[in-house]
Amino acid sequence: MSNEVEINATEKWVNLEDIAEHLSVSQDTVRTWIKEGKLPFYRAGKRYKFKISEVDEWVRNGKITE
Repeated sequence: MSNEVEINATEKWVNLEDIAEHLSVSQDTVRTWIKEGKLPFYRAGKRYKFKISEVDEWVRNGKITE
């Protein structure tokens, strides 16, 4: 259990550009998913931040619909 906490504590946050590249979609598509409440994200001021593990889980669960 402590390994899981340690992994989550050190997980890198990525920005909109990085997550779009990770998902092989445009930044506009990511913005659309954010506006529609589909994609898990966080706000850091005016910027969007993402945890890759949460986005990958979202993909695995088949939540992508365009």
